[in-house]
Amino acid sequence: MNDVHLCLTDLLDQDLTAFEYFQTLPPDVQQALYQMEIKTFAELQQCANEQKARK
Repeated sequence: MNDVHLCLTDLLDQDLTAFEYFQTLPPDVQQALYQMEIKTFAELQQCANEQKARK
């Protein structure tokens, strides 16, 4: 499940769990994540949690 992908878009296209998790996030967090170099589901979770904590 910690497969490395080219970018967030690739991760979301290839990993259903990552896609479903991403869809539960608020739009502002999603936008912020698109600006980051996220390549694994673990990175997605970590960065999302950091973004939510900044609110």
